[in-house]
Amino acid sequence: MTYELYYWDGLQGRGEYVRLALEEAGADYVDVARGDRGTPKMMDYIHGRHGHDMPFAPPFLKDGDLIVSHVANILHYLGPKLGLVPEDEKSRIFAHGLQLTIADFVMEVHDTHHPISTNDYYEDQKPEAKARSAAFLKHRVPKFMRYFNRIIEANPSKSGHAVGDGLSYVDLSLFQLAEGLAYAFPRAMRNFDGDYPRLAKLRDEVRQRPNIEAYLASKRRLAFNESGIFRHYPELDEDPA
Repeated sequence: MTYELYYWDGLQGRGEYVRLALEEAGADYVDVARGDRGTPKMMDYIHGRHGHDMPFAPPFLKDGDLIVSHVANILHYLGPKLGLVPEDEKSRIFAHGLQLTIADFVMEVHDTHHPISTNDYYEDQKPEAKARSAAFLKHRVPKFMRYFNRIIEANPSKSGHAVGDGLSYVDLSLFQLAEGLAYAFPRAMRNFDGDYPRLAKLRDEVRQRPNIEAYLASKRRLAFNESGIFRHYPELDEDPA
């Protein structure tokens, strides 16, 4: 059965973490909101017109009669089905925890350009965004990236992956983090490869996987833009600390 992915048209956003998993696995899926009348169909689910199991917001995934919301929850559900997580429970729970940590970081990325309110434009909070971005680059990026770098290093299998001895959805999400940071903060991330070598190596290996390489070259891969989570505002970027 074809998976239905619901996310806003025109931006990668949080939906991209799910797309990467589906693309890597060669899964049959449709990006509903990018099709005809897709956004109204998505909003019908959010507004409860299809029943009690309404999601709060996209992304959400429809698999038959099942609705799964929130990125980490979706990937926790898809991981075993797509072969993108080890089979043992300990590894699956650990992978889920890592994905939740990634979700925490993604929220902090969003807050660099919207530190006061999501209801206001970036232009209405530029001084606050500048201060928030400076603190984010100085303190939060190193804290999270060093953690993920250590996770890869500490993997007992020495596979170069975050969990187990093969690619998981966590690796795909770490790839997206690295790509997004390079887009949003190219000056600040100049030393990324030297500072976080295991993450950089994983990023490069993911990029070269046949299905991911084909996806990145396709029209299905939306470009980063200033409507998404990772936004490039030159005035928020700075030289590495």
